[in-house]
Amino acid sequence: MNGNRGPVFHFLTGSQHLYGEEALRQVETHSREIANYLSARLPFKLLFVPVVKTHGEILDACRRAQADSCCAGVITWMHTFSPSKMWIGGLKALSLPVLHLHTQYNAEIPFDGIDMDFMNINQSAHGDREHGYIFARMGKARKIAVGHYKDDALAAKIASWMRVAAAALFAKELKVMRLGDNMRDVAVTEGDKVEAQIRFGWQVNYRAVGELAEHVSAVGEAEVAGLMGEYADKYIMNTQDTAAVRYQAKLELGLKTLLDAHGCGAFTNTFEDLHGLEQLPGLASQRLMEQGYGFGPEGDWKVSALLATIKHLTANKGTTLMEDYTYHLSPGHEAILGAHMLEVCPTIAEHKPKIEVHPLGIGGKNPPARLVFNGKPGKAVCVSLVDMGGRLRLIVLDVQAIEIPFAMPRLPVARVMWKPEPDFFIGCEAWLLAGGAHHTVLSYDTNAEEMADLAEIIGIECVHIGKGTDIAALGRELRMGNLLWAGR
Repeated sequence: MNGNRGPVFHFLTGSQHLYGEEALRQVETHSREIANYLSARLPFKLLFVPVVKTHGEILDACRRAQADSCCAGVITWMHTFSPSKMWIGGLKALSLPVLHLHTQYNAEIPFDGIDMDFMNINQSAHGDREHGYIFARMGKARKIAVGHYKDDALAAKIASWMRVAAAALFAKELKVMRLGDNMRDVAVTEGDKVEAQIRFGWQVNYRAVGELAEHVSAVGEAEVAGLMGEYADKYIMNTQDTAAVRYQAKLELGLKTLLDAHGCGAFTNTFEDLHGLEQLPGLASQRLMEQGYGFGPEGDWKVSALLATIKHLTANKGTTLMEDYTYHLSPGHEAILGAHMLEVCPTIAEHKPKIEVHPLGIGGKNPPARLVFNGKPGKAVCVSLVDMGGRLRLIVLDVQAIEIPFAMPRLPVARVMWKPEPDFFIGCEAWLLAGGAHHTVLSYDTNAEEMADLAEIIGIECVHIGKGTDIAALGRELRMGNLLWAGR
């Protein structure tokens, strides 16, 4: 994407010549007013396109949108009746995400003055049905947003979809660096990297851990001192082992230099391959996630790339790598304790994190420094991307993160406790039934609807587990999904 421009969205209004030039001037005026009003309330710029009235104009407008490297999506609206056979060529040329805006210029019917001239101009209820039909007839995915254009709820829905579409555009150029391979004998972290690149655009490639070790060795003491000062400002230094913390600073600086040199926005490593390193990157990985990079432990490139994508969607707010670790099964208080041995992003911290140094029982290296904190309470989602053999499945679980009711003084890791929806038992059974992984993206700043929109844009299956989940119905959905998505 052109680095000098942020994502933009093309706004296309449909009409035709049937109503005369004066009517078309009104359509153009109304359409510009709507586009300008919405653009001021949306996270990305709306690029107004002159009203399209013929097959050729529609095709040209769709081709221009498709050719714009900064265009993250197209919004279409039928102010009047735009015969949908005119749209076939344009929609066939368009592979960008599309939102079908179903609105109208006037908020209310002017009952005392309404006449056929008014009806002919203000007939979105008529024209958008024709437009909706051609999407359905062509089997073309799109988001539908309904309401008056000045309604805040409508703007919020469009804004949500825009963020997802912008994240999908970001994903098309995302590069993931694999430092080492997947943890040996683990199934769920494996996957088809070619399929992921076809669907998401993710480029997942290997680089030797020794290359990272060389970059770490090249880090100067002045750089480390500067970063140590930043650590002191942002976190509570809860250790006397400053040498271990300084080495994590070297790891952070070396990793960032290596990632940036190759244009990578995400990375993986594994404790089974730390050749040339003194510690497993803990604090370093947490810090890079805090800056927006994706990370996956044990070589899990899928969760790394998904984390980077969702961080882009959420503007890097409240989003982290997570792992289901252990259960609290006190009757009536069942919950899941999520954590990782080191790497949880501090964007979810309830309070100021502490830097601590403790031995790590795996990896055979020196005790690593890490950030220790509790995650904040609130509504969130756990999101997993799994390879089902030739296709990808996105699984989304609604959860309620809670205050951790007990101190855990002997567990020096970042941790979160949550209750899955609709309850612990159905939520866990549904997750297992769908094949959800133990590595997830936990986010307080996205939701199941946005994840479903992302899956729709990418063209993969999405399974949602929430308050309305019924195990028998979910089983039927999964069996049907196996048929519908096979070979796609």
